Amino acid sequence: MGIPATGRILAVDWGERRFGLALSDETQLIASPLTTLTRRAGKRFPMPAFLPLVTEHRPVGLVVGLPLTGSGAEGQWGSEVRALASLLGSRTYLPVELVDERMTTARALAAIKEQGGSTRGRKADVDALAAALLLQHFLESRRHAQP
Repeated sequence: MGIPATGRILAVDWGERRFGLALSDETQLIASPLTTLTRRAGKRFPMPAFLPLVTEHRPVGLVVGLPLTGSGAEGQWGSEVRALASLLGSRTYLPVELVDERMTTARALAAIKEQGGSTRGRKADVDALAAALLLQHFLESRRHAQP
């Protein structure tokens, strides 16, 4: 079962310490940064903070960024991200799609700097924006793939 074509989609941009979250609009045209969740090093995904967001925003599916290398192979965190995606799907009962997240953080940093902003002390903002870029790419890819 794939993600439905209408309704909000929640994206998770995986990180060792922070998870950027983004949310689409109901029509799945625009992705916006939502928030960032933090975990202590070596600890599990902050599910107690995540599940209330799912309840509040009622997404129809989840998109999780899969870290790939420049050549397209899975990066060192690939298996951990796949396990997280599986866990999120089982806890929320929502369809989950893994999406190539290469360069999302770099593009987020570039976008902030391009607008004359500073990223100093704004790691959480960068992570949420990276999730929004990931989700926007997913939305556009789906739109262009439809007949």
